[in-house]
Amino acid sequence: MELKEKLKILADSAKYDASCSSSGSNRTSKNGLGNTAIAGICHSFASDGRCISLLKILMTNCCIFDCKYCLNRKSNNIKRAIFTPEEICEITINFYRRNYIEGLFLSSGIIKSPDYTMELMIKTITLLRNKYHFGGYIHAKAIPGASEILLRKLGSLVDRLSANIELPTENGLKLLAPNKDSNKVDKIMSYVKEKQNRKFVPAGQSTQMIIGATKESDLDIMSKSSSMYDNYKLKRVFYSAYIPINKDNLLPTLEKPPLVRENRLYQADWLLRYYNFKVNDLLNENNPNFNILVDPKTDWALRNIELFPKEINKCSYYDLLKIPGIGVKSAQRILKARRNFTITFDELKKLGVVLKRAKYFITCNGKYFMSSSYFKKEFIEANIVLEDKSIENTKIEQLGLFNE
Repeated sequence: MELKEKLKILADSAKYDASCSSSGSNRTSKNGLGNTAIAGICHSFASDGRCISLLKILMTNCCIFDCKYCLNRKSNNIKRAIFTPEEICEITINFYRRNYIEGLFLSSGIIKSPDYTMELMIKTITLLRNKYHFGGYIHAKAIPGASEILLRKLGSLVDRLSANIELPTENGLKLLAPNKDSNKVDKIMSYVKEKQNRKFVPAGQSTQMIIGATKESDLDIMSKSSSMYDNYKLKRVFYSAYIPINKDNLLPTLEKPPLVRENRLYQADWLLRYYNFKVNDLLNENNPNFNILVDPKTDWALRNIELFPKEINKCSYYDLLKIPGIGVKSAQRILKARRNFTITFDELKKLGVVLKRAKYFITCNGKYFMSSSYFKKEFIEANIVLEDKSIENTKIEQLGLFNE
């Protein structure tokens, strides 16, 4: 099989892995391998904030596992391919020289055994680092079940590692991916957390959960994420809406991926990491799933309407973060601005506040944006839903690493 054909197959197979952000690229070339880049370029961000493009491929889409939700499961009759380490190096260096990429995201199906697969990945990245002197960003997928020695070798070569838990609960994993063991993923995460330093996985670790393939609630999913952030200091949990690509009696019958739900989970994840929210603030046993009509912060504010309105010129930084329409940067700007003058509704726009959302939950110098008699949960909720575009007419797209 020609290298160009392998690239087309294995870049396309890698697109279902969301643990490296995948906003895509339309970069094309009339000559050479660049024509297949559209399926194989994803975007990530460097520590200094630069957006960098990564070649995103599988070493192979052959796999000894038969996970029900996976395109590459062994029982699927699809076209298979495998790269040699030298071929991956050749593609990576050629793409880099053409300025298509600045780094590599390398994952793989499991061939023969986890150790055998990891050894091939290590051989590939060792060649890139030592033979080709490639100093660019490399993100690799650790293979659960591989030996600690191999994990240590791989971690010393790459910038970031990811080990995907795939499904939120052990019961879900046993149902749809009986060959996989969540304890093996936990072992990788624990090891990386313990050993991480400037020379071992310096950019940290991430993981992925598939959403909608099993029946877990949003509460189950966010509780799992919060636990992993606390226990393993993950850089990111990725939520990947289940894509109905296989037919199986154990899989749900869906017409399209639950992208709205994925969107809400990403928004909630951001609230946990940057806005001082806890899972129990957002969800509970009586309210286990997010409202698809409004974002999680607005939903929380409406359910706790007695805490509002907040006086924009007096409330604390953490209270500002709780107000819908106010983000981290705009909260910081408000704190700085009110040292010098009293903030009005007009000035809030200049500070980056989404006023069409925030106005319902604040006062400026003691004044509500309209008569205080309209400060009622039912009125606010109805107006917010009305002002937002209809969910059916809104184009919902799968989110990437740095979408807020």
